[in-house]
Amino acid sequence: MVRVYPACSLPQTQWFDPQLCGPYSKDMNKSFASLPNSWPFREAARVAARLERTGKAEALFQTGYGPSGLPHIGTFMEVARTSWIRLAFTRLTGKPSKLLAFSDDMDGLRKVPSNVPHQEMLHKFIGHPLTRVPDPFDSHSSFGAHNNAKLREFLDSFGFDYEFASATEYYCSGRFNSTLRQVAERHDRIRDIILPTLRPERRATYSPILPIHPKSGIVMQVPIEHVDVDVGSVRWRDPETGSVYETSIYDGAAKLQWKADWAMRWAALGVDYEMSGKDLIDSVKLSSAIMHVLGAEPPESFTYELFLDEHGRKISKSKGNGLSVEQWLTYAPRESLGQFMFAAPQRAKRLYFDVIPRATDDYLTSLDALRSGRGNAEENPAWFIHGGVVPTSGGSPVAFSMLLNLASVVNAETPDVLWGFIRSYRPDASPTTSQFLAQLVDHAVQYYQDFIKPAKRYRIPNASERAALHDLADSLRLVPEGADVETLQTLLYDIGKRHDFSNLRDWFSCLYQVLLGQADGPRFGAFITLYGVRSTILLIDQALMRDQAA
Repeated sequence: MVRVYPACSLPQTQWFDPQLCGPYSKDMNKSFASLPNSWPFREAARVAARLERTGKAEALFQTGYGPSGLPHIGTFMEVARTSWIRLAFTRLTGKPSKLLAFSDDMDGLRKVPSNVPHQEMLHKFIGHPLTRVPDPFDSHSSFGAHNNAKLREFLDSFGFDYEFASATEYYCSGRFNSTLRQVAERHDRIRDIILPTLRPERRATYSPILPIHPKSGIVMQVPIEHVDVDVGSVRWRDPETGSVYETSIYDGAAKLQWKADWAMRWAALGVDYEMSGKDLIDSVKLSSAIMHVLGAEPPESFTYELFLDEHGRKISKSKGNGLSVEQWLTYAPRESLGQFMFAAPQRAKRLYFDVIPRATDDYLTSLDALRSGRGNAEENPAWFIHGGVVPTSGGSPVAFSMLLNLASVVNAETPDVLWGFIRSYRPDASPTTSQFLAQLVDHAVQYYQDFIKPAKRYRIPNASERAALHDLADSLRLVPEGADVETLQTLLYDIGKRHDFSNLRDWFSCLYQVLLGQADGPRFGAFITLYGVRSTILLIDQALMRDQAA
């Protein structure tokens, strides 16, 4: 049964504000006996148990961002998934929580991205902290500041509830100083954790503390000759000039190597939860070991699987073989992206254009179940996507895949063509009264133009298929225009059984390939209902005429 919480009031486009929904009863808090069977609640229960153990009153969730480039779909995924766990945590406990979106903007610039201007200028700043690299777009104080602004703009566009944090600000303000002293005190023990994982050449120079060169401004990866814990400084030698420097480890004069930095940040801020990808499993283990050396308990962690491209290869920002958020939103509403990210986070999934229609229809199914009260709302992706409330609007009477097939049949150039058929199916539907459907129609036309139309290939039917298609056209002429989906679907099954098909799947493949010019499609009875009985008869006649012309 769907639980509707009157105290919660969210517009449909507001996704993630976990403070708006109240908790379970106190008794349920104690045992979590009725924990919903969804992964965000399972993760939230781990955080709740951690707070019971530590006595903290507020949970701190964290996501990390490397601002050497623009935010990408992985950024969205981590913040969205973490936000859903926050929502479940609040629902379980009623305790406050915070999401810290942390930018590692003191990292040195490793390479110049290929998609930014002023390449030659940027090459001069390789190795400099990103917040000390000039902004090639000339809009912010630094390249790091530019990308941080893009991150915040990106997260704000989805309505995420978060607090932004800059490594530069935290280091330079002294906020990390006390924990940096602990790192200095345990410098050799931390090295002992990391050294076995390094190649011989890096092992010779490794230190968790990276001083920033006082003259060149480069983040230095050099052997540390002496650590002065009392003063809070390190002595090191410039490998090019041989000059010896004594550099403070405080107030932004140095930073930590990233595995040590991750652990230091967890300890300094008291992070309770952070997820990361499968490729960082070993890094999580190392940072957790460093946390123990610092005398703190590592946060609860969650390992998600990585996205794959259309060929099953790992998606890489540098290779550009993935799908961007902007590309996804060109062809489907943002809720569909949430649906895709929610499902099976610990299973590797292909992230390519052909998954968009399925994700969109899955969202529509989830939303319909949520609004109609089918199943446990708190196990429904739409409940999380909509911030823990049941939307009173949205949804669509027509599946996205059906709109795509309709667009394919009528060669839709504009949304108006589709609306003509939709109104005959649902006279009350219009772009004004059905705004979410209007979005789907616009997306369907765009998706058809870019992906379906170029790939359409009509197959010529064989003799038995031709006879079945004649039978279908004749049978439809006897069907009233207002026949329902089940009547038409039964008719299709009966015709398939009457003719020489080894199984009914071959019959439906014939319909898709001969009539629609594509490999698969929706329930054909539903398609006829939307497209119209008489229009479908004409479609069959045209296909048979193509056969004769061939």
